[in-house]
Amino acid sequence: MSPMALNVAHDKRERKTSAGSVSTMRILVVDDEVDLANAVARGLRREGYAVDVANDGQEALDKAELTPYDLVCLDITMPGIDGIEVCRRLLDKPVDGHVPRVLMLTARDTVDDRITGLDSGADDYLVKPFAFGELTARVRSLLRRDTAQPAAVMTVGDLHLDDSRHRAGRGSRELDLTAKEFALLRYFMHHPDEVLSQEHLLEHVWDEHADPFTNTVRVTVGTLRRKLSEGDEPQLIETVIGSGYRLLVDDPTPSAGDSDG
Repeated sequence: MSPMALNVAHDKRERKTSAGSVSTMRILVVDDEVDLANAVARGLRREGYAVDVANDGQEALDKAELTPYDLVCLDITMPGIDGIEVCRRLLDKPVDGHVPRVLMLTARDTVDDRITGLDSGADDYLVKPFAFGELTARVRSLLRRDTAQPAAVMTVGDLHLDDSRHRAGRGSRELDLTAKEFALLRYFMHHPDEVLSQEHLLEHVWDEHADPFTNTVRVTVGTLRRKLSEGDEPQLIETVIGSGYRLLVDDPTPSAGDSDG
């Protein structure tokens, strides 16, 4: 890719993210070491992210054509299409105008290797073996670049969510959330006052193994809604009939007047 083409790809990413329309959840892990890829995916899922796995460059490109990933954790040394070429193609061919962040995860540790990886369009570079805590910190940092929330602690109204400590609360009350409820709340907080359909939430908060014909989104929204509002606290998640759900910021509704649907 020429320097001009690379700059154009990055411009597309900046224009997309500045509009505030990029999701914050969907990650693709690409590594031909199957056990390592699956271990990284499991760890990131425990952090609340929706994670898919590819074990070679072609599979990664095929999946990226179907899903607008927010972040790709990408090994360099793979048979067939290597990570450098995958990164370049991701920048050359955005999905719906969206270019993902790219974090190189590789055993190549020379300065020249780092320069090559970053010049191919990668946003960050982490050398194997790495501590999982450092990986998650870098993931959080890269995903925050696409939001108006520069810090790990997000606030929307009286809601607060600490991504690094995996804790959330409303006012002085701490919320006891499952990993999926935490991920769903985080997504709502990145999109306050936006109407999000069940299909949209399924695509961005759940991974490729989620069954689109189940009521998993409705059920999870319902349990999250109940945990966000206790007693006389106003409901924060509104059901927009026929359209989806919205996290209310300015004018919460009375808790008795909303249902799980």
